Amino acid sequence: MAIFRSDLQGRLLARVLLSTSRLTITDLARELNSPVPTVHREVVRLQGAGILLTERVGRSLLVVPDESNPALVPLRELVAITFGPRQVIGDEFAEISEVDEMFIFGSWAVRYQGESGRAPGDVDVLVVGAPDRDDVFDASERAGHRLARDVNVTVVSRERWRKAAEPFLQEVRRRPMVSIQLRGEVDDVG
Repeated sequence: MAIFRSDLQGRLLARVLLSTSRLTITDLARELNSPVPTVHREVVRLQGAGILLTERVGRSLLVVPDESNPALVPLRELVAITFGPRQVIGDEFAEISEVDEMFIFGSWAVRYQGESGRAPGDVDVLVVGAPDRDDVFDASERAGHRLARDVNVTVVSRERWRKAAEPFLQEVRRRPMVSIQLRGEVDDVG
C-alpha cells in the first residue's frame, strides 16, 4: 500500500502490531526474511515516529507497539486490513486451483467487523470448491507461519456450501465472514 514506506515496513508493522508475542529485532529479521541491519533501521524509523518502542532485555532489544500513541489504534486497523490475515491468506492461497470462494470466519472475522473482544488466537478459513487438500494444507501452514498463529481451514464443496444444511455451515453463514479476494478478482472501488 502506497502509504507505507515499503512492503517490509508493512509486514514489520503487521508482525508487531497484530501479535501478542514480543520479538527481538533478530527474531523479526528471521521471520520477515530480511537482513538484521535493514530491520533495525526500519524499527528505528518507526520508533522515531512514535509507533514502536524498544525494550532492552540483556543484549537484545524487544520491539513493542507504543500504546501511548493515539494514532496506534487506527494504524493497527489499517495494518490489519492491509497486511493482516485477509492479505496473508489471500497471498498464500492465490495459486490454488478449484477454489470458488474463500472466507475468514470466526473470531478474527468478528473482530474485523468491529465487535470488541480479545485478540483472536487463530484464524478460521472456509474454502469453497474442490482444491487439492495437500495444497490447502501447505498454504495454511505458510499463512500460519507468517501470521504467527494457527490457520484452521475447512474445505466444503460448492454443493454443501450452497445447501448449507449442516448446523456448522448455517452458523458460519449467520456470523460475520470476511471475503478473501481470489486470484484475478478485482475489488470494487467506489
